[in-house]
Amino acid sequence: MPIKQLQYMVYASLMAALIAMGAYVHIPLGPVPIVLQNLFVLLAALLLGSRWGMISVAIYLFAGAMGIPVFAGAKGGIVHFLGPTGGYLLGFLLAAFLTGSIAEHSGKRLTAQISAVIIGSIAIYAVGVPWLKFVTGLTWGKALLVGMVPFLIGDAFKASAAVLLARALRPIFARQLMPVSS
Repeated sequence: MPIKQLQYMVYASLMAALIAMGAYVHIPLGPVPIVLQNLFVLLAALLLGSRWGMISVAIYLFAGAMGIPVFAGAKGGIVHFLGPTGGYLLGFLLAAFLTGSIAEHSGKRLTAQISAVIIGSIAIYAVGVPWLKFVTGLTWGKALLVGMVPFLIGDAFKASAAVLLARALRPIFARQLMPVSS
C-alpha cells in the first residue's frame, strides 16, 4: 500500500473521530439538537477532498450504525437513521462530497472555500429537512422552523471556523502528505 494512501486513511479516521467528538457537544433543541458535527464534516472535506472527506463521514456513520455511541447525546445504532436526525446524518455524506469537490477544483481561493462550505451546509439541510418532515409528519413550514431556522447563525459560525481551520491546517497536511524520499 502506498504511504500516501495510508496517510489519507489515518487522516480520514482522525476526522471521523473529530466528527464523533462534535456530537458530544450538543444542545437538545426539539427533534434536532445543536451539534458541532457539521463543522468537522466541512473541515474534513476542505482538508481531504471529496473522496477522503466522504470516507471520513462514512467511517463515522458506520461506527454509529454499529451501535458505537457517536451520535448526538452519546447514542448509537442504526435506528438513528430512521429518526428525525437521520436525514442530517446522511446529508453529511453529500456535504462532504460537494464541499470537497469544490475545494479540490478551486485551489486555495478564499471565496471558493466559502462557497464550498455554504453549499455543503445547504446540502445538509436539503437532505435533513425533508427527512425530518417525512418522519415527524410536520408541515414544510414547521419542518423549516424546527429543522433549519434555529441553526442558521450557528452554522454560519461553524462554516467560518471550518474555513479558517482548513486554511491554518492545510500547510501542515501538505507537508505530511508529501512523498517520502528514499
